[in-house]
Amino acid sequence: MGVTTKRIRIDVGLGRKKADLVIKNANIVNVFTKEIIKGDIAVCNHLIAGIGDYEGVNEIDANGRYVCPGLIDAHVHIESAMVSPAEFAKAILPHGTTTIIADPHEMTNVCGINGIHFMLNQARDLPLNVYMMIPSCVPATPFENNGASLNFEAMEPLVSVDGVLGLGEVMDYPSVLQGEGNILRKIDLFDDKIIDGHSPSLGGKALTAYRAAGVMTDHECSTVEEALERLRLGMYVQIREGSAAKNLETIVNGLLEKGINFQRCVFCTDDKHLEDIRSEGHISANVKKAISCGVDPIEAICMATINAAQCYRLKRLGAIAPGYSADLIMLKDLKSFSIDKVFYRGQVAADANTSINIPVVLEDKNVFNTVRLPQITADDLVLRLESETATIIRILPHELVTKKERKKVTLQDGLFIPDQNYSKLAVIERHKALSNIGLGIVSHFNIKNGAIASTVAHDSHNLIVIGDNDPDMLLAVQEIKRVNGGYTIVSKGKVVDTLELPIAGLMSDQPAIYVESKLKTMIQEAYKLGINPEIDPFITLSFLALPVIPEIRVTDRGLFDAVDFKFIEV
Repeated sequence: MGVTTKRIRIDVGLGRKKADLVIKNANIVNVFTKEIIKGDIAVCNHLIAGIGDYEGVNEIDANGRYVCPGLIDAHVHIESAMVSPAEFAKAILPHGTTTIIADPHEMTNVCGINGIHFMLNQARDLPLNVYMMIPSCVPATPFENNGASLNFEAMEPLVSVDGVLGLGEVMDYPSVLQGEGNILRKIDLFDDKIIDGHSPSLGGKALTAYRAAGVMTDHECSTVEEALERLRLGMYVQIREGSAAKNLETIVNGLLEKGINFQRCVFCTDDKHLEDIRSEGHISANVKKAISCGVDPIEAICMATINAAQCYRLKRLGAIAPGYSADLIMLKDLKSFSIDKVFYRGQVAADANTSINIPVVLEDKNVFNTVRLPQITADDLVLRLESETATIIRILPHELVTKKERKKVTLQDGLFIPDQNYSKLAVIERHKALSNIGLGIVSHFNIKNGAIASTVAHDSHNLIVIGDNDPDMLLAVQEIKRVNGGYTIVSKGKVVDTLELPIAGLMSDQPAIYVESKLKTMIQEAYKLGINPEIDPFITLSFLALPVIPEIRVTDRGLFDAVDFKFIEV
């Protein structure tokens, strides 16, 4: 930063020199003492130089409005918004998020090291702090085929890359508990950095051992008991409220009832669609929901700011104090958390009268043309059963976890016949044209007279399709192949609509407004096919292939028990 710059900041702090910017007459949220301080905020060269009574070259009168630190999303996959990092920044900045901790394991599972460099390059020069966690599990498990592998040797040069904070969510906890050398070498490589966790339903000595290996966080808590057990082990709990998984109310209410403080709780979205961001907010939605649950507004702000900054060792973020970055939010009041202006490094990044202009440059062709399929026929989608009683994947509303059940289904000549209660699911390997197809049966999806398909299928992102008849399912597969990745809806032999996602089959090269509008229309069309209104059709579908979340999934290799970690018969 330089001695000269420090001298100038000292002069500003002492009042000997005017600040570059002063926000006057503010009610300042102090996250250290959890009180409101009345005064001015002096900004010098993008850092805060003083709190008190100051003059600036430029001044903005807060007129008694509240000012709090910019919000931090402690765990997010940018790819899940299906737009480039620049378009994602445009979407979340008006909602007060000025820092994200991104895990690019979606891109990495498709494109490997090229995917990481694409995301790092795209994140540079944005009016947003974008930090990266290096994906730990690419592939997520050995039970599926993905587009690339990221081994210990490939990771090693990334440890010292600017903006890399640590190791991304360690999903393969069975390998950790078995002491498998490859995953332990990755954890050891980041021993001096942050190691994110992913351990749904893990508890007791298994969780203790997982923590002892070095894992520091977890965003997969769906009950207060899971959250409390992790807090007692000194872990940070990333309280998640996204588009599919909504765990905040359960965890926050539970911790309030038990009188547990929130010092080691932070907020994250994990995966959130653009329309939900626009209508609900981003991390601001987490703050508002926590307040509605009875959390003190300043405490909720702490979870969204200083707690996350301390967790990820971001020493200049998360607070309004001298030496901290001038990433700020101006609010009309704390309880409604209505945002008036957003500042990034002392500059107005978003307000009601400013359109955000961030150029989008997509020059890296290594992440395009990633859908590689062999010839798929209707015979490939046939599901033969030896009995009318089959293993079913039961979907739960607003949850990523599923239930394994045994139910009686309809057979004709030994073939499973889908109906409104039981849908057919197929996962097709799409990276290397291996001809692998896994099949399963899903309840509580309820699609009728059609099929939907996607190349967004966590975490290996093979092609996933669900429907109630094979011809529509096959047409959906062909449409996805034609557009080189994306979402599609098919009904009665016709393509209803398609959202093209040519960047790794995960992200659009179009503006966020186009993606949001198209997706909104497609979700409405999907519900016309009778799909369960308590689920998001595309997000729910995308997680049915993820073999690290209980209880049961389908990968391109077949039906998978995610509790016992083994393949099973339908």
